[in-house]
Amino acid sequence: MGEIHNRIAAFVKLGNLFRQTVQENNAVNSNEQVYINALMDKLNLAEQHNAWFTRENLFLALSNWADALTLPNIEKWLSNYNFDKIQPKLVAVIMAGNIPLVGFHDFLCVLISGHKIAVRQSSNDMHLLPFVANYLEHLEPCFKGKISFYKEKLPPYDAVIATGSTNTARYFEYYFKNKPNIIRKNRNSVAILTGKESLEELYLLGKDIFTYYGLGCRSVSKLFVPQEYDFEAFFKAIYPYREIINENKYANNYDYNKAVYLMSLYEMLENGFLMLKEDTGYGSPIATLFYERYTDQDSLKQKLIADGDQLQCVVSKGWFDNEIPFGKTQEPELWDYADHVDTLNFLLAL
Repeated sequence: MGEIHNRIAAFVKLGNLFRQTVQENNAVNSNEQVYINALMDKLNLAEQHNAWFTRENLFLALSNWADALTLPNIEKWLSNYNFDKIQPKLVAVIMAGNIPLVGFHDFLCVLISGHKIAVRQSSNDMHLLPFVANYLEHLEPCFKGKISFYKEKLPPYDAVIATGSTNTARYFEYYFKNKPNIIRKNRNSVAILTGKESLEELYLLGKDIFTYYGLGCRSVSKLFVPQEYDFEAFFKAIYPYREIINENKYANNYDYNKAVYLMSLYEMLENGFLMLKEDTGYGSPIATLFYERYTDQDSLKQKLIADGDQLQCVVSKGWFDNEIPFGKTQEPELWDYADHVDTLNFLLAL
């Protein structure tokens, strides 16, 4: 068990580095300060390379991972697994790039379990993870030679975890069919409103909608509302998020989608920074939130259960066993696996 403890300790130190960087503290020792400065350089590069990766969003990603990577948290997560019989394999991980460090959980799972990882990053998010790999190798010799990055063709591998759109997932399923795999497709998150929510709860829902500009699979992209629902309270509660329209890329998407809706004569509600469109789909465009009216609780529950493979999070209050409270979609625990597939179980079975 010695090596697993060393791996855990390295990730706890990584969490501390993230925390110090976000808080812009000076490190206790000069060596750590060198890494904090290097990470800040990488954050600057990421921000220049991808306009969606604002300083605020980059710091939020680091802060969330800092909160997750504590010793009690990691020990609680790993307590249900047995790492004694691992035979190290090479696991290829193909990552998305929609939000900063979106592939980090897969990276963490592969390395904490004792396997080797071959990473193919998205061109949208390519600056941070190589730094993380370098830092982990500096902390813990057992990681040396275990982490590699590839831009094109992957080396021979034993298993694969691939995340992409629903279209690329079909390609992945064919291409990787002869290897143990986890293939992730597009998923969206929804919120169920009853009309009895407080302004505070609706304000917190705004966090689930607007964080990372709604680009994450855990971002709420659709509301289910009662037949006679009045959106006045909702618009009032989310008004504090109005500054988002000052971000150029978000504003461009808002203007473009508004023009499309107007030319297509779609009915919509809007408040100057968010459009609401009645639609049966789940994946709404940026700056748009779909909504659908429901008649009774049971039929809506059945619909969401039937559509479970399209959904990442359901935000509600007292509807589902695994529902997410308002304002919490972007704060998953280490054991909240994407697509509800236990990545560690998959890796331990290789």
